Amino acid sequence: MKVMVINGPNLNMLGRREVGIYGGATLDDIESLVRRRAGQTGIDIEFFQSNKEGEIIDKIHSAVNNKVEGIVINPAGYTHTSVAIRDALLCVKIPFVEVHISNVAKRDSFRQKSLFSDIAIGTISGLGPVGYVLGLEALKELYGKATE
Repeated sequence: MKVMVINGPNLNMLGRREVGIYGGATLDDIESLVRRRAGQTGIDIEFFQSNKEGEIIDKIHSAVNNKVEGIVINPAGYTHTSVAIRDALLCVKIPFVEVHISNVAKRDSFRQKSLFSDIAIGTISGLGPVGYVLGLEALKELYGKATE
């Protein structure tokens, strides 16, 4: 199974930004954690992060030609604003899990509305970096082919 992990704006600053909310793990730490689990489960994994909406959309579009079978996405600040990223995900028709490091239900009211949750196969929020692993495992369980 091939899975793409997409991270939105400011997630490249993890480990430095708002540590009380996001914890001390860096994006590299999260990628290492997910790579380790992907290797254990036979998942081919690709990571991408951008602070630019158009680059995220282009990456989602590329998933079709790259035979990606599932997406784990943390849209970050675009969660609440990007109809364009939502439309890209609808366009490619690849199952995806929405992940958030912090518990968005405990945050500002404007952060509690997601433009993705209703079209995702599921949403994981507030479990820190392990949320990415759980998203990966959900995709494998629900859409993966047997690797034996």
